[in-house]
Amino acid sequence: MSEQTLDNNKAIVVFSGGQDSTTCLFWAKKHFEHVELVTFAYGQRHDTEIEVAKQIAKEQDIKHHILDMSLLSQLTPNALTQHDLDIKVGEDGIPNTFVPARNLLFLSFAGALAYQTNAKHIITGVCETDFSGYPDCRDSFIKSMNVTLSLSMDKDFVIHTPLMWLDKQATWALSDELGALEYIRYNTLTCYNGVIGEGCGECPACKLRANGLNAYLEEKGVD
Repeated sequence: MSEQTLDNNKAIVVFSGGQDSTTCLFWAKKHFEHVELVTFAYGQRHDTEIEVAKQIAKEQDIKHHILDMSLLSQLTPNALTQHDLDIKVGEDGIPNTFVPARNLLFLSFAGALAYQTNAKHIITGVCETDFSGYPDCRDSFIKSMNVTLSLSMDKDFVIHTPLMWLDKQATWALSDELGALEYIRYNTLTCYNGVIGEGCGECPACKLRANGLNAYLEEKGVD
């Protein structure tokens, strides 16, 4: 690796303003002295996502980078970037909300940012337990990407995936452990229809999120 060592106390969080990435934000704050956020604007279904990410970064007083990745929406039609498409699962079992190469590109650019800011750690909220069939959320991909990033820039990066083996119930439990459950419940955006907080209640993302929260609150004995 190159002579200049990365700052072991500094982390970059890939941040969308949703439940998972905001949980990762609070996880990173617990584990690292200096945390920065990077959000990618790729023509996602709702511009509200960017505004929510900005607001959370402001409220948490964390430096926030927003990078233009609009090329993604030009490369492939999908339900996250094409607003007139209905959300559905294809014959291959992969939802049409899958954006090919999204996490590959996001982690590449997060790595470039980490290089420029001398951050050793990169945190992303991907999860194989509730991964919706997305191949770029699998642990095997993240491990390979960690090696590729480090070799490509001659730096010893570490990619962290705190949610990799957690279902949504366990993710809510982690947010509670971090003292952030109520904040994440009411201030993040997971809903495919752009409704902040507890969402529309009808889209797949809202149902997954609500089922996990209800299961966790029931386990805690909270009405």
